Amino acid sequence: MRKILIGIQGNNMTNFKKTTLALIAASAMLSGNVYAGDKVTVYGKINATIQSDDTGESETKIKSNASRFGLKGGVKINEDLKAIYQLEWQVNVSDKDKDNVTARNQWVGLKGNFGGVMIGRNDTALKKSQGKVDLFSDYNADIKQLFSGENRMEDTLTYASPKFGGFSFIGTFVTEEDNSGKNGSSLALMYGDAKLKKSSVYAAVAMDADVKGVDTTRLTLRGKLGDIKVGAMWNESEKAGGTKGDGFLVSAAYGIGNTTLKMQYQDSDDLNGKAKQPAESATVGVDYKLAKNVKVFGFYTDTSFEDNSDASHLAVGMEYKF
Repeated sequence: MRKILIGIQGNNMTNFKKTTLALIAASAMLSGNVYAGDKVTVYGKINATIQSDDTGESETKIKSNASRFGLKGGVKINEDLKAIYQLEWQVNVSDKDKDNVTARNQWVGLKGNFGGVMIGRNDTALKKSQGKVDLFSDYNADIKQLFSGENRMEDTLTYASPKFGGFSFIGTFVTEEDNSGKNGSSLALMYGDAKLKKSSVYAAVAMDADVKGVDTTRLTLRGKLGDIKVGAMWNESEKAGGTKGDGFLVSAAYGIGNTTLKMQYQDSDDLNGKAKQPAESATVGVDYKLAKNVKVFGFYTDTSFEDNSDASHLAVGMEYKF
């Protein structure tokens, strides 16, 4: 290894490290040499679209929508305690730069009758509380475009409770190292099943305190009536110094066989979102399942901003989960 490293400096070293990381992940996928009792799950998805974007200038491009791969698993320590982990990376399958792997949730922890405790990089409790209400997550209509609170933080301690009568709790402590010099916290209380497979209703209330310098409150509600699933969210944030705003979202999905018709609307004056200005956005889309883990889809998003600018996105794509 020492001979291989000779002469690798600067950007080449960065590329080497990421290439090595990919090779380690690939080796783990192909190797059966794990410790006795370990359970390793290899998972991921590739999601790519060809789309026409009009953001003042028209452009046609291929876009990778949070394509990712990961490893997760655990081993029993005793009958009441299990060690668990997750290592996940995002890969941009359409980027011309070969240095296209970035970190997502990566943590180690313990799980038992008390729930689970995780240390590392993780989505905050408030972000997790959204469940599946955002029907266009990872696309141009993702709620992070207009709402604050969609944070994945690096130096975190997370606790997730077991369910009690349908209720569960998640708490995230964010250390000052990854949080502008101040400790932060994120709390969420949830009821029901986010995927609406085990319950007909999902509801959540969540709060951030000093996460990236912002206090955020979020209410989420989703339910199903036959083949129709409807959802709503209210999100309010206040940044240290007085920048304050709120917004709401409504979404609906209707399943017909292998086809799902979807719509979503957002209206926000939350200045702490990615857009940094008030805006409203409407999206319609359709998914068609080719197999249990493969779908083709299309969507159209139109967003109007307070500064009188517009953005529209028309896309068709494919997703393969493994």
